Amino acid sequence: MNTLYQVSHVTYRRGISIQIYGYLLLLPALAFLFMFTHYPALATVWESLFSSAQGTTPARFVGLDNYHALLDDEVFLISLRNNLLYAIITIPLAVVLALMMALAVNRHLRGNAIIRSAFFIPSLLPMVAIANLWLFFYTPQLGLLNKLLALFSLPAINWLGDPDTALYCLMVVSIWREAGFFMIFYLAALQQIDPKLAEAAEIEGASRRYFFRRVQWPLLMPTTLFILINAAMNAFRIVDQVIAMTNGGPNNSTSLLLFYIYQTAFSFWDLPYASAMTVVLLVILAGIALIKFNLLDKRAHYQ
Repeated sequence: MNTLYQVSHVTYRRGISIQIYGYLLLLPALAFLFMFTHYPALATVWESLFSSAQGTTPARFVGLDNYHALLDDEVFLISLRNNLLYAIITIPLAVVLALMMALAVNRHLRGNAIIRSAFFIPSLLPMVAIANLWLFFYTPQLGLLNKLLALFSLPAINWLGDPDTALYCLMVVSIWREAGFFMIFYLAALQQIDPKLAEAAEIEGASRRYFFRRVQWPLLMPTTLFILINAAMNAFRIVDQVIAMTNGGPNNSTSLLLFYIYQTAFSFWDLPYASAMTVVLLVILAGIALIKFNLLDKRAHYQ
């Protein structure tokens, strides 16, 4: 009995030692995660509860006053509406286009490597370079799009100067850039599907559409969930494209949430108010992630 107790005690201590060793290995990563993710988030929440320091007047605790002010801030409400519209349109279009491109280049055809590179190259370019490239298309009178309109005797359009078209022009640029990046994930997922499934479907006489709907699409759900989460985050953290192409204009029609946060923090130097908007942004992103996980994760088939 004594021997059995000693063996179990040694085994228990060895298990505890392994657990401690494992946590020690994780400690550097956890430290960086806390310093660069959790601590800034907590500091932002704390900062949002104070007023902005003005001259010799120090910041004072104001509670939720900054959040109440957001409800009366017309520019914030416009930016939030623009960002929601931007996300609603760009996310599904980018995902669908990425899936279509992945299906197109997943076949064994000549020139596939060149086509894949052409699809993926836009995601490698810096956003400032992409913005300047598309400014060549959107420039009034001299832009490529207006040159094409002139061929059909149609009037020129001020694409980025018209509040009715400016935001949609930014959406086109984002979809063009992100679709190629998401295509890589879909292509990798498609190539992980067992080829025997396609052979069996072909023997049974199943059409490509039926095979995609019944076999490929369910197996792609984990990848789709991952892409949707990333696409949502990208849609709400866009700022460099806005600065390079429209600077929020005309008449705040292209002002997005992160751009307004950037403008408030570094142009108006109202850090507490910008922190309050940042907290709202974090809550929106967390809510979108939770909704997507609850709706899609149950339908995902993990191989």
